[in-house]
Amino acid sequence: MSQKSSWPELVGVLATLAATQIGKDRPDVAVEVLPPGAPLTPDFNDKRVRVFMDDNGIVFKIPVIAK
Repeated sequence: MSQKSSWPELVGVLATLAATQIGKDRPDVAVEVLPPGAPLTPDFNDKRVRVFMDDNGIVFKIPVIAK
């Protein structure tokens, strides 16, 4: 069985809840919750999921592994 690598169903959800769900689905990856304008490193990391939230704390981009 392949492991989940993206969470399109979390767009529109509170970022804190999204991070919790990703952690449950993939406890082997680090989850980074990022506010608008947060500085990003351009590195590829297959053990990271970035959760991009808007000013209201809502996920606005599909969380995916390594991006």
